[in-house]
Amino acid sequence: MKDKRKRTLAVHAGTRRSQYNEVSEAIFLTQGFVYDTAEQAEARFIKAGRDEFIYARYGNPTVAMFEDRIAALEGAEDAFATASGMAAVNGALTAMLKAGDHVVSSRALFGSCLYILEDILRRFGVEVTLVDGTDLAQWKAALRPGTRAVFFESVSNPTLEVIDIRSVSELAHAVGATVVVDNVFSTPVFSDAIAQGADVVVYSATKHIDGQGRALGGVILGSREFIRKTVEPYLKHTGGAMSPFTAWMMLKGLETMDLRVRAQAQSTLTIARALQGHPKLGRVIYPGLPDHPQHALAMRQTGSGGTVLTIDAGTREAAFALLNALEIVLISNNLGDAKSIATHPATTTHQRLPADQKELLGITPGLIRLSVGLEDPDDLLEDLNGALARI
Repeated sequence: MKDKRKRTLAVHAGTRRSQYNEVSEAIFLTQGFVYDTAEQAEARFIKAGRDEFIYARYGNPTVAMFEDRIAALEGAEDAFATASGMAAVNGALTAMLKAGDHVVSSRALFGSCLYILEDILRRFGVEVTLVDGTDLAQWKAALRPGTRAVFFESVSNPTLEVIDIRSVSELAHAVGATVVVDNVFSTPVFSDAIAQGADVVVYSATKHIDGQGRALGGVILGSREFIRKTVEPYLKHTGGAMSPFTAWMMLKGLETMDLRVRAQAQSTLTIARALQGHPKLGRVIYPGLPDHPQHALAMRQTGSGGTVLTIDAGTREAAFALLNALEIVLISNNLGDAKSIATHPATTTHQRLPADQKELLGITPGLIRLSVGLEDPDDLLEDLNGALARI
């Protein structure tokens, strides 16, 4: 399947069929596996083959199908599926770091990612330097010989800054650092992060991969050596593995992901264009619009503005009034769903940040993050314009 295109890989890559030759992937709901002999058990614990499994926390046939499929789709050698997106972020970083290591990260991150960097890693003796991810000069100044890793969201949450993967990777590799990219907003559909220089790519599969609000999941992608010698030992002993049933849902999600994400991205562009210049909005942020500061980079890096836009209603009161007047768009904190979802980051996903840090990141009181779903974009625009009219 290696020479096939993404939509074909998303349907067929990694398939393992049982003796019954089923069409839809089988769900292996088992916590363990039986050995024919004690000698076979001993041999498997020493070195398990590709289709030899020991315990569901270590690996499972259904989970392995998802790992192989998403790896083929992303252009990675291997993958490890996790219980959530944050388990993937934490696993990718913690598995490789130790006290005394130095990490450079963009500061515009999801709240939980900031918590891992600023609280957990620093608590265990890892030095963390935060930079403006869009400023290559700051990356260059912060990196030094011996820097162990760099971390950034390729498109930041929620202000949609776009980071230059290729340029940051070149700077990081020059000092021997491993490049870890949280690629959720770019999606596996538009991503080419590994080809652009990333060593490790992390996804919250909860978002576009599932895409239907059903389950938590995550995945870490990279070289076979990194996944099997660094990530797997850490995660199989700390218990962050994905469940077989979740893996089956993610496999089903991958089959339709390309169609869903492209339709959502087109609707998002339509809505962003329609809202741009609205008298009750201070700004409309969307990488697919020509006035976005990194528009050219976004088009070069992914070829799309993605499925999320951000609008600013000016004040907290106006933002809440807009949110409360919506009829189709749901108020929730997920994204990448078939249903359109609006979030007020300052009081939800990023509420724990102090006011000065919110201001530095551009998370203003009136900011609303809008994840566009699969509804008719004209209906969504009527909903948004109707809500804006009530402010």
